[in-house]
Amino acid sequence: MNATDPIIEEFREQVLHAAKNKTPLSIEGGGTKSWYGNSNTLAKLNTRTYSGILEYQPEELVITACAGTPLKEIEVALKDKNQVLAFEPPHFGQYATFGGAIAAGLAGPGRISVGNFRDFVLGARVMDGKGRDLSFGGQVMKNVAGYDVSRLMPGSMGTLALLLEASVKVLPKPAATATLRCQISQEKALRILNEWAGQPLPLSASCWIGNASGDGQLTIRLAGAAAAIKAAIPFMSSLVNASEVEPQSAEVFWSDLREHQLSSLENIAADQTLYRLALPAACGPLTIPGASSEIVLEWHGQQRWIKAAGDEATFTLIKQLATSHGGHATRFKQGMNVNPAFQRFTLLSEQVHSKALEAVQERLRSAFDPAGVFATKRLP
Repeated sequence: MNATDPIIEEFREQVLHAAKNKTPLSIEGGGTKSWYGNSNTLAKLNTRTYSGILEYQPEELVITACAGTPLKEIEVALKDKNQVLAFEPPHFGQYATFGGAIAAGLAGPGRISVGNFRDFVLGARVMDGKGRDLSFGGQVMKNVAGYDVSRLMPGSMGTLALLLEASVKVLPKPAATATLRCQISQEKALRILNEWAGQPLPLSASCWIGNASGDGQLTIRLAGAAAAIKAAIPFMSSLVNASEVEPQSAEVFWSDLREHQLSSLENIAADQTLYRLALPAACGPLTIPGASSEIVLEWHGQQRWIKAAGDEATFTLIKQLATSHGGHATRFKQGMNVNPAFQRFTLLSEQVHSKALEAVQERLRSAFDPAGVFATKRLP
């Protein structure tokens, strides 16, 4: 597909019309993450019409696809070559698209061992707020021209430019996997996971679910060479009295965790919010007044999920707690009675280490979108 493609021209017309009339466009793919980020009722620009895998080079570990391509189509193509999107982007619905996954920038359980979504983006083709068709980066890691611009797309929530195409790095599927499970306190789980993370162990993912002040269930996934896993299982099991989980049950667990289909991440009361805390590796157990007793820890404790009241005072307290430990908090999902107009994110200005980035963000938006075509405020 090229710049004269009628679908691209239709996108350009929508963008130019919005720029002329000062009416922002809210970019949407399959709509599976429409609840994520700040809400709006603006006109939609749907990307699903621009779909298809443009190029797939298994030997180079690179796939290039249009933004509207169903995410499951990409995963099927990779599976045929025994390759995967190693960061495990969640779908949150059957109509999830490649572009939507990039825009949301979310990653699943494997993120702790392989890196975030933006670490895998090699190149991108976008349309800016002036209707210009721009390309950045390339299809191999050694091509670094404009690479950083491509990496701005993951997590931008469609507030910077319209993503048309992207090239991402893929990885071979691990030769072997195994899942271990044990009962352990949160404090001990955090300590031992951080110890293991610093050792040459095939630790791929972890999840602790339990009562903040008591024991919980720690599930860990090993992935890599069969010999490495065979050697690691008795060593790790002996330290925490863990037992191996049957492979099919393990696969269902990790999929349900990624897609938030575990009861611990669902069943949000009408006046509650599911908060996501992003924290440094060294952060120990936290006490959050008013929060539900059950919490979920992922990424060796660097990503934590808690349910608590959805009011502003509670979010302010949670933000302050996360920020004091060098992290940040997000209102990830909200109950039906929580005000949808509430700000969902910790602002850059609310964190000492990110205040300076606010000016950088504004300059980027001004350069890419001077007319405010993508100024939907889904991301502050």
